[in-house]
Amino acid sequence: MPEFTANAAQTVSAGQNVLLTETPIPCTRGYVCHRAGSGIITLRGITNQCRARYRVSADANIAIATGGTAGPISLALAITGEPLASATAIVTPAAVGDLFNVHVDALIDVPKGCCLTIALENTSTQAITAQNVNVIVDRVA
Repeated sequence: MPEFTANAAQTVSAGQNVLLTETPIPCTRGYVCHRAGSGIITLRGITNQCRARYRVSADANIAIATGGTAGPISLALAITGEPLASATAIVTPAAVGDLFNVHVDALIDVPKGCCLTIALENTSTQAITAQNVNVIVDRVA
C-alpha cells in the first residue's frame, strides 16, 4: 500500500493538517487517493465485504515552532476532520526547536461503497514544526 512523506520542515498552525508533499510509493489500485501537497488522504471502501479495513501509521519529528512557548504539543490522526484520541501523540519540549519523534497508529474501517478522509492534524494550542513525516496506509481486510 502507499507511503506519503514530507521531509522538509514545515510550520503547521494549531488545528491544521501536516501537508504531505511526496508519494514514494503510490496506490496503484485506487483504494487510497491523495493529491501531492495536500494534507488529506482518502480511503475508499472498495470491497465485496461489509467494510474495508486499513491500518494507518504515521511518524514525524515535531517541535514548538519559532515564536511559540515551551509546553505540551500534540499530533493526531484525524478521520473526516475529527482527531482520534486513541491515535494522539503528546510531547513536552523544554524549549522552542527541541525535536521529538512521535508515532501514531490506528485501524480504520470504511463501509462498503463509502469513503473516509484521514489526515495528520496538529491538535496543539500553538503552531508546531513538523519534518521527516511518514504516513503508511496498509489495507488489512
